[in-house]
Amino acid sequence: MAAVQLDLDLALYIDHALLNPTATPIAVEEWCQEADQFHFPTVCVYPASVLQAANLLHGKRPKVCTVIGFPTGATTPGAKLYEAQEAVENGATELDVVLNLGALKAGKTNEVYREIAEICQETGKVVKAILETTLLTDAEKRLAAEICMDAGVAFLKTSTGFHGGATIADVKLLREITKGQIGIKASGGIRTPEQALDLIAAGATRLGTSRGPDIIRQREEAREGE
Repeated sequence: MAAVQLDLDLALYIDHALLNPTATPIAVEEWCQEADQFHFPTVCVYPASVLQAANLLHGKRPKVCTVIGFPTGATTPGAKLYEAQEAVENGATELDVVLNLGALKAGKTNEVYREIAEICQETGKVVKAILETTLLTDAEKRLAAEICMDAGVAFLKTSTGFHGGATIADVKLLREITKGQIGIKASGGIRTPEQALDLIAAGATRLGTSRGPDIIRQREEAREGE
């Protein structure tokens, strides 16, 4: 599948993720420098690192993405909203929000909708709803996707990476549901150019990975060897 996309610029798809809980300010600086060097759309850091990343990337192409309710999604709606608003105040322009999967599985669809819709409305920023697809049935994935689209999200994101990663099947399912109306972010376990290209071919419009520079270098080496 990847062979048909040899001319694709992978860097334009990558959210350069630093979601290791032991990440230091020095690591944040390194990730920001790499995001700028490789022209990635964003660097994705924890809320505690948003202000530093925003200062480092001020006036540069990469934006600052952060995670909300990460990684379980099981905090209260008020806590998620405050976390999102504070992140925006500190310079985040993209918010990857973990859904409350317990509420979804319990059929509390109105609660799930209100939580994500409020974050979209109150922040006015790009919101990516993290579905954690490996923990959902296909029917639940479809339900979650439809709720989030109605709530106004800009992207559906497959995974946190804590319970497995993105699969071709899940990306294809999300593409079928969204019909190109919003973006699809594949995340978790993406380590090679081949994986990245296959996920893009399946319908991903953004990729979340901590291996962005390695993926780009592998791609360049492969091209040089052709």
